[in-house]
Amino acid sequence: MQTVPTSALTTTQMTIRKGEDWGVLRPLSNDGVIVHGDAEAADVVAECRRLGRAIPPLGLLGGDLCRTLGGPGDPQRLRSSRAVTFTCDLGVAVLDGETFHFVAHLVARRQWWRGRAVVAMNAAWLGNWNAGPRAHPGDALLDLYEAAVPFGQRAKVRARLPMGAHLPHPAIQGRRAASFDLTLSRSEPVYLDGRAVG
Repeated sequence: MQTVPTSALTTTQMTIRKGEDWGVLRPLSNDGVIVHGDAEAADVVAECRRLGRAIPPLGLLGGDLCRTLGGPGDPQRLRSSRAVTFTCDLGVAVLDGETFHFVAHLVARRQWWRGRAVVAMNAAWLGNWNAGPRAHPGDALLDLYEAAVPFGQRAKVRARLPMGAHLPHPAIQGRRAASFDLTLSRSEPVYLDGRAVG
């Protein structure tokens, strides 16, 4: 199985500079689509790509991308002057020749995180874990981590994941790039935005 997640901006590339604001105060436009989580956002993206349409602005009410962006999950705020609009990256994974989209993360792992695990982060959060503490959804890069944590160390790593303090670790290799080419075995199921796809 080949996986090639590629970070591609959904609109225009935005340069991120340390100390500068990212995003603008702007309410969700009338053509905006409200979504409740990462998988639902990815579904909107995939449908637009399938139909050859522009991706509309998405109002995030939940999910790991929303949490990374500091979204409060308040539907009234989305249409108010307090709403913040961001240009975000989009992940594309090609699995056995089929194209999938994701907005927050790709995870390839066995049950109970046994053996090797591969995580490509566009958002910082993976559920309650700050799995990609350096991941930024607007830098045109994915943070890729390949891990094979020995059994005796897994509990310690898990305890540090909520704070993003699991890195550096000798059993976790990380890198950042716009695209990756990975070969995965059939025993490594792939999850995109929390949903099993293969």
